[in-house]
Amino acid sequence: MPDELLIGLVSISDRASSGVYQDQGIPALEEWFSKALASPWRMETRLIPDERALIEATLIELCDQVGCHLVLTTGGTGPSPRDVTPEATLAVAHKPMPGFGEEMRRISLHFVPTAILSRQVGAIRGKALILNLPGQPKSIRETLEGVKDAEGKSLVTGIFAAVPYCLDLIGGPYVETHEAVVKAFRPKSAQRPK
Repeated sequence: MPDELLIGLVSISDRASSGVYQDQGIPALEEWFSKALASPWRMETRLIPDERALIEATLIELCDQVGCHLVLTTGGTGPSPRDVTPEATLAVAHKPMPGFGEEMRRISLHFVPTAILSRQVGAIRGKALILNLPGQPKSIRETLEGVKDAEGKSLVTGIFAAVPYCLDLIGGPYVETHEAVVKAFRPKSAQRPK
């Protein structure tokens, strides 16, 4: 299907990948996308340890061989020695997209002061957008859909509002969202009639 979004979901965790505990990142992302996307999509998932060479190889595989339009990672973005996801992402990137990381930290600062310790990045490889997300399901949801008040009104827009138009610009499928979860922003000239 020409407008089907293919999403690569990569959970990066030494302990989850070795079975010490169950991964929560991929299930949280799958649940979020099932609520947020109004257009067709499917996913490819990977659960891997915090090994830079393996992260790089996985990102290259998902972008170049599998053909994912969007690749989201969870985990490995903190300051500890084993946290190497941003370095791996930038090593395989053709273009950095610094606004995504900046905005994720700004959103997370509404909830925790330790958000400044996160080193998440965004980048483009070929026709794929790669985004490093936080590792916790609650933080994943907050950065994707933003900050809302008690009635559900958006106070701070989440990063996913910019993702569909970014995908348009790099040759990906036209992605539509359920506005109650996150409203995709496009300039009027880039919007398709409903």
